[in-house]
Amino acid sequence: MSSLRITEIFYSLQGESNTVGIPTVFIRLTGCPLRCVYCDTAYAFSGGKKIEIPEIIAEVEQYGTRYITVTGGEPLAQSACHELMAKLLDKGYFVSLETSGAIDISFVDPRVVKVMDLKTPGSGESSKNLYRNIHLLNLKDQVKFVIGNDEDYDWSKAAITEYELPGRCEILFSPVMGQQDPTELAEKILQDRLPVRFQIQLHKLLWDDAQGK
Repeated sequence: MSSLRITEIFYSLQGESNTVGIPTVFIRLTGCPLRCVYCDTAYAFSGGKKIEIPEIIAEVEQYGTRYITVTGGEPLAQSACHELMAKLLDKGYFVSLETSGAIDISFVDPRVVKVMDLKTPGSGESSKNLYRNIHLLNLKDQVKFVIGNDEDYDWSKAAITEYELPGRCEILFSPVMGQQDPTELAEKILQDRLPVRFQIQLHKLLWDDAQGK
């Protein structure tokens, strides 16, 4: 029976994406091949506990919400992630996947809502972007740019045009907390009339932590 190494399973409000504010169960998988300089979940790089998929689903069921986010780390670094998401979808859950964009998403179940980063220069990991993934996104998916400075903003704005993102998927701009002033970023988006959704990590505002617990 398939199992996954899990850092934590918890229930909170969705802090990001276009379902922000909705009560959601988060399944955080252990391990990530990237080391972004602003990472707020480095505790998920290692450790965790191996849990069989039926046990994961049983824990999810106790919370009584149909919204599930599979996150990390980098969830796709564990191949059994695909089986977990398929089984959740088969049970009628709304499943979103938070992925770094550094791993092939072509095998992700088409019913999954993909929330995929394009790593900006300020992340220190922009060389890991797998740009062919962009062509696998559709209108229900989202691509996220985490903005830490002016260079990141200009880079992200250029990528929107280069990859024709407005007609492909929803676009999210998120400031690096404590680094990029959110009001300044919001004003630049309005000034440049960008077709993006501005977001602040709601869980950090409410609970001042990475998880929103």
